[in-house]
Amino acid sequence: DLSLLRFISAELTRGYFLEHNEAKYTERRERVYTCMRIPKELEKLMFFGIFLCLDAFLYVFTLLPLRVVLAMFRFITLPCYGLRDRRLLQPAQVCDILKGVILVICYFMMHYVDYSMMYHLIRGQSVIKLYIIYNMLEVADRLFSSFGQDILDALYWTATEPKERKRAHIGVIPHFFMAVLYVFLHAILIMVQATTLNVAFNSHNKSLLTIMMSNNFVEIKGSVFKKFEKNNLFQMSNSDIKERFTNYVLLLIVCLRNMEQFSWNPDHLWVLFPDVCMVVASEIAVDIVKHAFITKFNDITADVYSEYRASLAFDLVSSRQKNAYTDYSDSVSRRMGFIPLPLAVLLMRVVTSSIKVQGVLAYVCVVLFYCGLISLKVLNSIVLLGKSCQYVKEAKMEEKLFNPVPTTTSGKPASKQQSMFKSTQGISTSENGSTSVTNQPVHQKENTPSLLVTSNSDQFLTTPDGEEKDISQDSSELKHRSSKKDLLEIDRFTICGNRID
Repeated sequence: DLSLLRFISAELTRGYFLEHNEAKYTERRERVYTCMRIPKELEKLMFFGIFLCLDAFLYVFTLLPLRVVLAMFRFITLPCYGLRDRRLLQPAQVCDILKGVILVICYFMMHYVDYSMMYHLIRGQSVIKLYIIYNMLEVADRLFSSFGQDILDALYWTATEPKERKRAHIGVIPHFFMAVLYVFLHAILIMVQATTLNVAFNSHNKSLLTIMMSNNFVEIKGSVFKKFEKNNLFQMSNSDIKERFTNYVLLLIVCLRNMEQFSWNPDHLWVLFPDVCMVVASEIAVDIVKHAFITKFNDITADVYSEYRASLAFDLVSSRQKNAYTDYSDSVSRRMGFIPLPLAVLLMRVVTSSIKVQGVLAYVCVVLFYCGLISLKVLNSIVLLGKSCQYVKEAKMEEKLFNPVPTTTSGKPASKQQSMFKSTQGISTSENGSTSVTNQPVHQKENTPSLLVTSNSDQFLTTPDGEEKDISQDSSELKHRSSKKDLLEIDRFTICGNRID
């Protein structure tokens, strides 16, 4: 019997029972808890990753010059030792000398770039044009970072590969000029970024700075609604670490240039402080919101960031082994896309032009400052190594440092393992999963098993669907171990974290 009173009564008195759909609402509650945990877990990863970038960045100013001096001393005193070795210099010494020469050449080339003229040229542009220029600079920086480490690796390998091999390259000198040109152009690109940021800081209405900071929120729209696997999210996290550290260095350059213009008046530093805080706060807020919604839409737990942190720690610990194939600074460059050479060239150019060294006391202060940098580098390395060992032990990954026999992923056929091994095209991998720069790949037998198989740039972007189905049939422990192995197989960064296969 339908009536208006009966309908109103039913609306006022009807009930519903949430316990009838307990699994659904429990999952929704866990999503809320995951979003609440994201800021803490993400910032722990960011904090650890930024100090890893700082360690690689300080290496260029502290230990690299000392290693270059030792390599040159060995080269000069080589007749005293005789030619007992087949190589004049060790591969690591050759790479150190090449890095040092590239730094010195690019540093002197940067003196021909007029920073003041660039500043006034950018300042005369309209706000909208500068906004477009800043977006183009960000894209160009990612492209340069993607291809730059390949250029440097090609130079190192060409200069250190055994000479008895058949010549299959264009020569060391062309590779060297390519590397110098790349570092110089990338340093100019970062200088234009720093100049644009400096113009935004010095604008009276602050509208340009607001527009530039709002550009960060465009990342949310371009990222959160895409499908992400764990490997994709790992690459995005590495990209965010590199971007945040680079922004910190750019802010340092902006503060140095502004303090120089105001004769190092400490009161002007408090004028810049609110803008610096706004830049840093916007970066943190955008990263938190972006990662929170990515994990929500793709059903990824917050514990995945501890796995990412353990993977980065594994790189550091494995690079300290005697059989490490590459230096840690190069490992960071491949993992995060952070190449310290162009940034170091620009910072040296800005510091030497902003601070005048005159008199004996000034040189004494420079020596003391250099000793302080070395102490900071050593202290940072010791603390990072201790924390990395702790993270590796907590993730139960220490057996992969010493066990050369690979553990085949359960549920994956042997043919898949063999095909993936063949897809590396003979690139030898060390026990820490890093590609060799100074060793000959042919020396390793094709049938020799390696601990971590290196995949190419197309394979590591996402986990294959068939592999996911096989892993889903295993126990939770095997799933946990296989996910870590997938992360360790990502041994180089191509700035394609948003790519979907």
